[in-house]
Order: sequence, then structure tokens, then C-alpha cells
Amino acid sequence: MQTRLLPELLHGDCFWRRAARPEHPQSFPPLTGFSNSDILDTALSSQRVKFENCQRSREVGFISSHPNFSVRPDGTVYTQQEVANLSEPVQFMVTARGLHDPHIWETTVKLALVGHLHSLPLTKMGIEEMLSRVWDSQPKVIRFSRRHQRGSSANGLRRQKRDWVIPPINVPENSRGPFPHMLVRIRSDQDKDPGIRYSITGAGADQPPSGIYNIDPISGNMFVTQPLDREERASYHLRAHAVDMNGNQVENPIDLYIYVIDMNDNRPEFQNQVYNGSVAEGSKPGSSVMQVTASDSDDSTTANGMVRYRILSQTPHSPIPNMFTINSETGDIVTVAAGLDREKVSQYTLIVQATDMEGNLNFGLSNTATALISITDINDNPPEFTVRTFSGEVPENKVNVVVANLTVVDRDQPHSPNWNAVYRIVNGDPSGHFTIRTNPITNEGMLTVIKPVDFEMNRAFMLTVVVSNQAHLASGIQSSLQSTAGVTISVQDVNEPPVFPVNPKIIRFEEGVPAGTTLTVFAAQDPDHFIHQIVRYAKLSDPANWLRINRTNGQITTMALLDRESMYVRNNMYEATFLAYDNGSPQASGTGTLQIYLIDVNDNAPVLVPREAQVCERTRPNSRINITASDADTDPNVGPFVFELPSFPPSVRRNWTISRLSGDYAQLKLRISYLEAGMYEIPIIVSDSGNPPLSNRSVIRVKVCPCDHNGDCSATGAVAAAGLGTGAIIAILICIIILLSMVLLFVVWMKRREKERQAKPLLIDPEDDVRDNILKYDEEGGGEEDQDYDLSQLQQPESLDHIINKTTGVRRVDERPVIAESQYPVRPSVPHPGDIGDFINDGLRAADNDPTAPPYDSLLVFDYEGSGSTAGSVSSLNSTSSGDQDYDYLNDWGPRFKKLADLYGGGDDD
Repeated sequence: MQTRLLPELLHGDCFWRRAARPEHPQSFPPLTGFSNSDILDTALSSQRVKFENCQRSREVGFISSHPNFSVRPDGTVYTQQEVANLSEPVQFMVTARGLHDPHIWETTVKLALVGHLHSLPLTKMGIEEMLSRVWDSQPKVIRFSRRHQRGSSANGLRRQKRDWVIPPINVPENSRGPFPHMLVRIRSDQDKDPGIRYSITGAGADQPPSGIYNIDPISGNMFVTQPLDREERASYHLRAHAVDMNGNQVENPIDLYIYVIDMNDNRPEFQNQVYNGSVAEGSKPGSSVMQVTASDSDDSTTANGMVRYRILSQTPHSPIPNMFTINSETGDIVTVAAGLDREKVSQYTLIVQATDMEGNLNFGLSNTATALISITDINDNPPEFTVRTFSGEVPENKVNVVVANLTVVDRDQPHSPNWNAVYRIVNGDPSGHFTIRTNPITNEGMLTVIKPVDFEMNRAFMLTVVVSNQAHLASGIQSSLQSTAGVTISVQDVNEPPVFPVNPKIIRFEEGVPAGTTLTVFAAQDPDHFIHQIVRYAKLSDPANWLRINRTNGQITTMALLDRESMYVRNNMYEATFLAYDNGSPQASGTGTLQIYLIDVNDNAPVLVPREAQVCERTRPNSRINITASDADTDPNVGPFVFELPSFPPSVRRNWTISRLSGDYAQLKLRISYLEAGMYEIPIIVSDSGNPPLSNRSVIRVKVCPCDHNGDCSATGAVAAAGLGTGAIIAILICIIILLSMVLLFVVWMKRREKERQAKPLLIDPEDDVRDNILKYDEEGGGEEDQDYDLSQLQQPESLDHIINKTTGVRRVDERPVIAESQYPVRPSVPHPGDIGDFINDGLRAADNDPTAPPYDSLLVFDYEGSGSTAGSVSSLNSTSSGDQDYDYLNDWGPRFKKLADLYGGGDDD
């Protein structure tokens, strides 16, 4: 029966384990073991290392690697000699070997004296040395677990042994090496076979981050190749494999768990370098202020990552150096003393330190941050006047004038509700002449006049003013006696303008009062009773210029007739404005308005409405004209009106009649059954109801016309009935005369223009005129039809005498006729734009009729150019014609080609 020993590697804990039997499912009893984190205090003489195999055999031998310590067969550890000093734990290797089993098992044992465990110095160097000793104390061998089967003597049953559980391998971070450093040796029970090869797989070996761990494939020694960082990776999971030379698995893979032991290599880090907090002044001890927080990247389950806080300094130290404290674990800052006063200290600066290793300053790492604590204001200082009495002056009759500035002192936070002042007048101003506004910048109270004061009524005011804050005073704070002050205001007398007692003043008069009538006395009073001044009057506004005012006593008289129907009268009311001024310094003036209510009198006769109408020539039921009257007067000087026809001329009453409809309306209609169509003027007398009544003779123009069946005037009837007055006839005649005169003037102008066109000269010489004229060129010659010609004829004659001396009628065929030249039209010096076309046609006509104008129908003369021309003769060019050429189209080319048309196009006519 075989047994397996699997030790834990890093901590040095020794766990012995035996295979469990199915019939004995009890737990495995742990044997003695020790670790650097939990060192067991034992007596050297009684410490025992126990080991049991499956048959509970005691036949196991132990070998100690320490020269001073040995292990008996029962597992008791004893000293071979006296140990003089055991201040530090002693560590050695124990090897177990069965008497009938060639395999060995190893573990590590640590021993310490009783009572000396906690007396070891925990310095940084001590910890590093302890970790170094732990590193060096790793067990050296891990064996592959194997499955074993055995038969039962009773029934031949076979059972399989369980695999061993491999304890984790612990490796400290930031080790200084040397590297590669051996961690453990992997061994197989078949390692006697030289063909066994070992390998490891997993993250850190053959997977990223690869290369951290490797293994010697022959010896099975597993190494770490570089320092580890727990903050980057805290653990690794690898698998160890054993195969033969052919790659066949000879052992089941085992899981290796490697844990990186944390070291204190990271300082605590504050989340902010500067923290801002606040607490109200006057706060009680224990009031929360703020919290600071620091974090440590090390393992928070160990002392390396456990952060503690403390306050290093406080600035300023007023009123005591330790006004605040901090919770070492949570970082909460609270007050520990009373006496916070913003008016004395408005801000505190604390330097806060965070230290790991649970705040151990000897080997913990630290960091600092700044905490700024602002003391917030409460209204614990009432506002106080700087003086107990203020004074000011104000002119009478002035408003929105600042009389005095009331100054206060408040030690609370400026421009806050605890500082902003509110002023109230509590006495001395029953009429509400004053108010106090707060200056938002200076917090002063501006005493302002909002209602005019009168020197003659009050020469001075004595006010009582109270000041407070927008916010209520804090609990327990009383108002100060200096929050109340008195204000003395003196009223200054000024020259006030005269005042009309009744303004506006209304009087009633009948219209039509004659000029010079006294209407009233419009006098003003001077309010300055203590100064004797003279008041004078003047007219300021009189739209119709009807009134006059006496400049001394203010008497109003008329200068013209008052007319209620004037355009300046509105609703029977006429309004004028007058000025009253004194002789004070400076001069003051006031205005007054006089309103005259004009009572109507019957001074306007009624006027007939309408002034034109039309009726049918034959009497019909609807052939009536409704008439009324308008009167500029008002009741009772208007309607009812009386309408009547005059007795002259007699034809009016013979042909027409008027009947009354109502008080203001009447009806005009034909008295006879038929009246010839035409325009008739009918006089009507209209009278109003005034006392005495006024009458007016008005004329209505009535158009009598034939009507259709609807009673409307027909078109022909309207034309026939339309009569023209004398003025219309005269206007028509004048228009006809003007129209005839315009036609006559136009004819005369056209005749004169035609004469000027015929007599106008050319603007330039005809020889030099190039505007659409026939230009004269020297001719080039007549052709080569005659080869027998005298070359002398081609010579330029030396003189023209032989031409001039020839008899009349005899000339050379190429000479210009010696006759009087035709007269070409001459344009006037100032031509009319419309004459251009006529000028061109006249010039063309003269050129066509001028025998002296080229081209000449004759042999043209050329200068002789000499003999020996290289061009050769062109006389050999012959004209070819089929004889059937049709030249009739020459007739369409105009008069200049008429001769050619006759010669070639005549055909049979020739």
C-alpha cells in the first residue's frame, strides 16, 4: 500500500494526507505544520510530526535537514544539543521514507520559542528577510498523483485511490531575484525512465502573458523568470504534463495554482488633490464638514491596502490649533471645538495624510492632500448706523430727490441676505412724503422725496428710521440699539409759480356777443405768502383770436364775435389758455385754461337737401322727390322745417306741389300728369323753428325724363333730357376752335418742311461723299476682245489740249463728256434726321441721270505696262456656250441689266 505526501509550497504549512477509505469516511487529521503568518508556539521537546499510511503503519523513517534537530520514528521533534538563542523561528526540511516503499516525501517545519512569536521586530527589512526565508524554504518536489487498484480478499472487489490535492504555490511580488528562480520540482513516479518529459501550459507559460514560468523538460524543475506584480495579475493557473518520448501521456495532468503575494509597493492616492468643504460659523462640536477619500492599489485584505487618515496641520491656529478632527478609517472631517467665527477666520486649510499598513508610520507609505474648509456666514451681526442722527435738505415741490444717505455697518457676508439692509420709516412722516431705497453696492439707505413738500405747510421733518437685514437674525442674536437713528429734514423755500384757483374755469355765454364784451376775471394767486410779489397775465393760446386779457387784473374781454359754428369750437366749447407770472427771482409762471360754453342762437338759415333729383315725365306713383333741410344751429333753432313753393314764377306752383311728410321731411312731385322732358330749376322756401325763424330760398334742379316700365329714366330719355348750360356750350366751342387750330398748324409745318427738303444743300462735296453714293473710280479697261489696237492709245497723254480743242460731238470713246454736270441735291447745314432717306434717293436719282458719271459705256483706257510680261496672254480663253442658254432671268435684275436682257434675252424678237 502506497502513500502520497503533498506539501503547500510558499507558506511552509505542512499538510500530511492519507488516502481515504470508503469504509472510513472520516476527515483527514492534519499533522503538525507552521507558517510565517501563523507561527505555532511549541516546546521543542514535545513537538511531533505524525505520519500514517493506509494500514496505519508506523514503519516510517524521518530525516531532518537541521543539524540541531531530529525526528524520532513517532514523529517527535527533539534537539540533539542545547539551543542557546532561538529569537527567530528555525526552519528545516523533514523527509519521510517508508521502510517497504522506495518513494520519499518532504515538508518544511518551522519552530519558535513559546512567547517569542510576537516579539519579533516588524521592520521593513525584517519583513523582506522573512519573505526571503519563506522563498528559500519552498518544498522542492511535487509528484504526479497516480491511480492504484487492489483486490478484496473477500469478494475480489477492486477500488481506486483518490488523487492528491496540490496546495497552491505562493510567490512574492517584486522579488529581486536572481532569475530564473526555482519554484518547485515536478516528478513522476516513473521518473526512473529517462524518456519522461515535463511541460506546463496555461496563461503565464505558453499563453499570454507567456514566458513568465518555464520548466526543465528533463528534470521537471519549474522556474519563475521575472519579478511579478500583483496589481497586474494576482494569480496564475497552470497545468503540468508528463509524457514519454513518443508524446504519450504517462501521468494525468495536475493543476498548479500560483498566487502572487502582495507587498506594500503602492502609496495611497487621494481622489482629489484639493478638497473643498464648508461649515456654518458657530457650529457645535461634532458637526460634519467634509470627507476625504484615498485608495491603495495593494491588497485591501492585508495591511498593505488598509489606509488610515490623520490631520497633519491646520492653518490658521485660531482660536485653537485643533478645531477639526478626522475619522482615521472613513476620512470624515468634523469639528471638535466651538468658536468658529467667519468674521474672524473665513477659511481653514488642513493638510490631511493617508497612510497604509493600517497607519503604521514606521513602514507604511503615505500621501497628503489639502482640505479647504470655508466658514459660511450666518446672520449673527445686526446692521448698525454709523451715527445716531442724520440730516438733509430738500427744496419744496421737488420729487425723486435724494435728501440724505444713511450709512450702516454690517460685518456679515457682503451682498448676502445677511448683509443687505432694509430701511423703514417708523415715525415722522404720516403723509408719506419720503421713502428709503437701498443702494445695492454700498448698502446705504437713500432717503428720497416721493411726494412734494410745501414750505408754507411744513418747514422741517423729524423722521425715525430703523434698519434690519433681509434675513432674520440667527437664533439668540438680539437687535442692536444702534439699528435705530433719527433724520432731520429741512424744507427750502423756492419761488413758486402763481396758481389759478379754478383751473380750468368754465363760463357760459350766448354766441354772437359783440366785441368788447367783458366775459370774466381770470385771476391767479401767488402761493409764496411770505414774499410780496406782483402777478402779471398774458395770453398763451387763443385759436380764433377772440379774447383779450388785462395784464394787471386778468379781466377777459372779447375782440370779435363769438360764433358757435366756428371750426375752433368743439361740442359748443371754446378753449383758451392764459399765463400768470410773478416778478420773483427766478421768475415763475403758471398756466390756466378758460373754457367758454357758447349757447346757440338762431343765426343760420336752413339749406335744402338734396340739390338735384329726377322724375318721370308722366305722373307715376313713385315719381316723387323726398326733400329735407340742414341747419348749422342746434335745438330749438332747427326743425321742424317748413317747405313751400314761391308764388313767382307762376309755372312753379302750376306744375309742382309740396306735401309735408314729417317735421324735417317733405315731398316734391308733379301737379300735372305730363311734363316735357328737360332740366328744370325749382325754387323752394325753407324755414326753421327758431325764434324768430329764419328762411332760405333754395333751388333744386330736377331732370324730367321718359321712364321705362320700372320707373327708371331710359337712355334716350336721359340724353334728351340732359340740357346744356351756357358755360358748357362755350367750353365745347373753345375745344373745337383749339382742335382746328392745331390741324392748321400741322399742315403749315408739313408744307414748310417739304420746301426745306427740296432746297437743302449737301453737307459735303459730292465728290467726297461716301454715304451710299455712286463712287467714281479710274476704270481698268475694256477687255481683250480686240487684239489689233494701237499701243499708243494706252499711253498716258501728256496734255489735254487735244481733247479740249475737239469739235462738239466728236470725242474719244473713253473720254468723259465735256458738258455741264448735273446738279446734285445739297443738304442744309443743319439737316433733319428724317431727311437722310430722302437725301439718298435724290442723290441716286441724279447719278442715274448724269451722263458724265461713271461708268462710261465706252472703251476704257489703261496705262501701258510694258512688254515681256510673264503672265502671258489671256486672249486664248474662249467663251463656250451651248447656244441654248436662257437669259430671261436678266429681266429680274433691274434697270441696269435691261440692255443685257434685251440683247441676250430677246431671242425671237431680234
